[in-house]
Amino acid sequence: MNELSFIQLAILSAAGVVAGFINVVAGGGSLITLPLMIFLGLPPVVANGTNRIGIIAQNIVAVTNFSRKGIFIYPFSLYAGGIAIIGSILGSLLAIDMDDQLFNRILSIVMVVTGITILLKNKKAASHSIIPVVKNKTVSLVLFFFIGIYGGFIHVGIGFLMIMILSRINQLSLKYANSIKVFVALLFSISSIIVFILNDAINWKVGFALAIGTSLGGYLGSHFTMKKGDKWIRLILILAIIVMAIKLWFFQ
Repeated sequence: MNELSFIQLAILSAAGVVAGFINVVAGGGSLITLPLMIFLGLPPVVANGTNRIGIIAQNIVAVTNFSRKGIFIYPFSLYAGGIAIIGSILGSLLAIDMDDQLFNRILSIVMVVTGITILLKNKKAASHSIIPVVKNKTVSLVLFFFIGIYGGFIHVGIGFLMIMILSRINQLSLKYANSIKVFVALLFSISSIIVFILNDAINWKVGFALAIGTSLGGYLGSHFTMKKGDKWIRLILILAIIVMAIKLWFFQ
């Protein structure tokens, strides 16, 4: 690919702010950054690997903020993250060998399905319980292995899946579900990016530009999520999903 211009990198960084914010508040920020990098000229596999740099940056910031506020649940977070790491390695190896055109088609389908999930999202999915008691641990830990596989493969929409598990199966409040979500995503993204690095599927210049934006977005999102203000994001995200999914499907 040709080197991206300063303006293109600035646009990507700005998109990273929005994506980082959305990822922490609700999930689905990669629906913006991953297709955008492909549109800017990165091969799909490289875009997939490079996207992990921004994800790691935003989650480091978010995890730090949640920790400072005492919003974390141990050792459950470590168990979920550890199991997801194993799955993410398998998923990342699968993504490395994926044909570019097939990856684009899969991504576009995932985007549409995720968009429908957002529209049909149960408003009562996240419990408002104050007491952080984790229920049905065994079931959710098994599911987090598959979360890791999916996260390692593409990561798109992974936040929604984790929130659904943590809020509906583990019956945690939104703020605790989000704190575990970003922690688990941080762990399996680190293991995943190692696979992409070893297979030379990272563009560091683009990744660092993205990370600047996602770090700021993660900081803003980790504060904003305490107010549970994710409803207004859905319509904007749906519009972006429709446009980018169509472009991914028809423009290879």
